[in-house]
Amino acid sequence: MIENLVIVESPAKAKTIEKFLGKEFHVISSFGHIRDLSKKNLGIDIADDFKPDYEIPKEKIKVVNELRKAAAEAKTIWIASDEDREGEAIAWHLTGVLKLDPATTKRIVFHEITKDAITEAIRNPRSIDMNLVNSQQARRILDRLVGFEISPVLWRKVQPSLSAGRVQSVAVRLIVEREREIIAFKPESSFKVSAVFKADTEGNSSLIRADASKKFPDEKSAGEFLELCAAAAYKVTDVSVKPGTRSPAPPFTTSTLQQEAYRKLGFSVSQTMAVAQRLYEAGKITYMRTDSTNLSKLALAKSREVIISSFGEKYSRTRQFKTKSKGAQEAHEAIRPAYLDNQSIQGNQNEKKLYELIWKRTIASQMADAEIEKTTIGIDMSNSPVTFTATGEVIRFDGFLKVYSESSDQENNDEERYILPQVKKGMPLQYNIITATQKFTVPPPRYTEASLVKKLEELGIGRPSTYAPTISTIQNRGYISREDRPGEKRQVKILTLEKGKVTAVGKTEMAGKEKSKLFPQDIGMIVNDFLIENFSEIVDYHFTAEVEEQFDDIAEGKLKWTAMLRDFYGPFHKTVEKTLENSDRKKGIRLLGNHPETGEPVSVRMGRFGPVAQIGSSEEGNKPRFASLAKNQLIETITLEEALNLFRLPRSLGIHEGDEIIVGTGRFGPYIRYRSKFFSLKKGVDDPYSITFGRALELIAEKNESEKKKTIKDFGDILVLNGKYGPYLSKDKQNYRLPKGTDTEKLTKEDCISIIEKSSKTRNKS
Repeated sequence: MIENLVIVESPAKAKTIEKFLGKEFHVISSFGHIRDLSKKNLGIDIADDFKPDYEIPKEKIKVVNELRKAAAEAKTIWIASDEDREGEAIAWHLTGVLKLDPATTKRIVFHEITKDAITEAIRNPRSIDMNLVNSQQARRILDRLVGFEISPVLWRKVQPSLSAGRVQSVAVRLIVEREREIIAFKPESSFKVSAVFKADTEGNSSLIRADASKKFPDEKSAGEFLELCAAAAYKVTDVSVKPGTRSPAPPFTTSTLQQEAYRKLGFSVSQTMAVAQRLYEAGKITYMRTDSTNLSKLALAKSREVIISSFGEKYSRTRQFKTKSKGAQEAHEAIRPAYLDNQSIQGNQNEKKLYELIWKRTIASQMADAEIEKTTIGIDMSNSPVTFTATGEVIRFDGFLKVYSESSDQENNDEERYILPQVKKGMPLQYNIITATQKFTVPPPRYTEASLVKKLEELGIGRPSTYAPTISTIQNRGYISREDRPGEKRQVKILTLEKGKVTAVGKTEMAGKEKSKLFPQDIGMIVNDFLIENFSEIVDYHFTAEVEEQFDDIAEGKLKWTAMLRDFYGPFHKTVEKTLENSDRKKGIRLLGNHPETGEPVSVRMGRFGPVAQIGSSEEGNKPRFASLAKNQLIETITLEEALNLFRLPRSLGIHEGDEIIVGTGRFGPYIRYRSKFFSLKKGVDDPYSITFGRALELIAEKNESEKKKTIKDFGDILVLNGKYGPYLSKDKQNYRLPKGTDTEKLTKEDCISIIEKSSKTRNKS
């Protein structure tokens, strides 16, 4: 007989909890959800007030049987799933599937896995909160209704195998709209004038960097201004010194952790959540899905203690931040270290980095403001109304900056802070050098995963548990992709005034370089346009935020979940039926013009395997020609010239040792084909349209040399190969491990056959 059985979601969490509870408690895991909506029909009986039909998935039957066996042997059962809607739903499903008696089943919650938190939870068990359960059920059912009803419409009206989701479609819309803003953007240039002035202060020559109050529209007007500057006298007209303060950012919520981990550590949103989950389950941090910036009284006291002992009392300032997000769902506590006196932890590199980030942010939030002194110097010139301004900032007391400074999404921020020399009003200055640099306006930035989360949160769309899966889903569906782009070279003019003479030079800069940005794909744009045209409410920002607020109301017991679903489903289902009846098939075809030599129409459209360019039509028995668009080309923006260029591939580079070398492009990028083998071109180095015969031979030789090094022994149908983790066997596209200590030099074909047979038997047993 088991005295106390504790059921949690994950094995890692079970392991950590068992350490604190002792021998009287046996902790097991449900491995997440144990039940979901049935896949038959819809899994929902709409006529019976949206009654859900739940089933145990095949992969969970073994787990459920083990849980049932343990539950039957237990005197007292404690369900310790997470304290949020998903966790509450898991608890409710467990009571149903395991047929648990409410009298002997206790629901316990804690938002950190520490001895104190768990002991406190055991002392204060509660019953299952059906409001939270119903909020989760409403979300799951509504999302199933949207997905199951819109997807078939997309199959018939756009393309087979497509799908749509409520929050995902809004996220795609944001990315598509931003891309169209960028496409419509026309850069304008102007000349920014900056100067370095020399001031004689107390016998020393000091430099002051300053910017002109006016920008100049073209090279001519900028040059004329520099000529004026050459003849001008300069003096200080104003010196203002203003004290100021900078306050720390609040402790992390789910979304701010995702944003900062991206900016400071380069983590994707899903990577951040996976690492945070491991830290939580190991008892290192508090629960990682939260909208709250609140810290417990215990955490505030401990932070103060750590700050005073590490930095001194003047660095401590206890604060309680107010949560700003709409309908804060998991409002228990911000994400913070479970033990604030641990500045670092044991773990892998990513766990250590993320923990350190959380520790710094938490501690900094309870530290004193930084004290700053901002100096502004105004400079006049004798022959023009244009003025120059120099700004400098001095940190008089570093406060929280001693530990942590928040990053920014701001791009192209070339502002630098200088410590300015002591100058007085009326003091004459001499110019050292004055430059007019051509600057171009920049389009709005594409979203990163982190800035998309920030935007969704600002709009009130999604909740802490939904950000990461939403972004993963739209990438997996191929509606958007995360990419780096090298940018394009651009000529920039720089005019320089030095020693009375103006000189002009040109320099090359890279414009539009992108790193880990979210780009819409053609199919994402087509689906987005179809949904806006036919299901405007589903992709409406305000409506989607309103639905989230209704889920919050259900969680708080203010709204009946079935009533909310009824109000949503009636109009939505009518729209689905109307769209199936009336709307035309969305072909996504764009006519670019005619072929300059043959006069045939040239168009672009979605093909079966992605976007394609087409020359000619299939009318009157003609056979059109097709070419796939390059990875960074869109149906919406490709030009006639760019489309025609695609048909230059594949092309022959010549004959080598009796066989032709062909260069082409495919699903995985540009390649060389020679003797039925494929050799990839190097990204950012080789261009398929201009690659030479000699360069192709180099790539073939490199790959062949690499293959030789990879192959240790070749027995025809069996190969002994060198891999990332050491030597292995390969036969019929199946790989087999070599037993530890195998001497590959002495391996015979018979040895290999024996290893493969033994390995196959082991695989079949498992």
